[in-house]
Amino acid sequence: MMSLQKSVKERFFHALGFEVLAIAICAPLGAWLLGYSLAHMGLLTLMVSLIAMTWNMAFNALFDGAQRRMGFTRTMWARVVHSVLFEIGLILAVVPLAAWWLDIGLWEAFVLDIGIVLFFLPYTFAFNWGYDHVRAIVIARRNRPAAACEV
Repeated sequence: MMSLQKSVKERFFHALGFEVLAIAICAPLGAWLLGYSLAHMGLLTLMVSLIAMTWNMAFNALFDGAQRRMGFTRTMWARVVHSVLFEIGLILAVVPLAAWWLDIGLWEAFVLDIGIVLFFLPYTFAFNWGYDHVRAIVIARRNRPAAACEV
């Protein structure tokens, strides 16, 4: 039986893996598509990653607090509101940074951010599916009796 509980260490490993792979994909792709150096795009993707992780922790703490105060349950509607508010906050933080860093207008930075969101939708799905699949295999191997492992 697969353990559903994840330790803080595992959650950190999951988030770190997610961000490192995203940077490894986005920095070279962004450099190639937008004509910037890999170092320039790498630093931008690293900054965006740090902002996203920080915002994720802060926003979820705020959302959890709002849930406790207001007493709502996490229905599908609450999750939609959660996702939309999270993305709005991330856009407000990232678009001005990207505009400044890339020396482009806010509209161009916003359009770029929409492209990034469209990348992250399937990326998030694929990464988490793969992570959960590998995690299930690792847990199954750990839970196998010692005698079954001997040849």
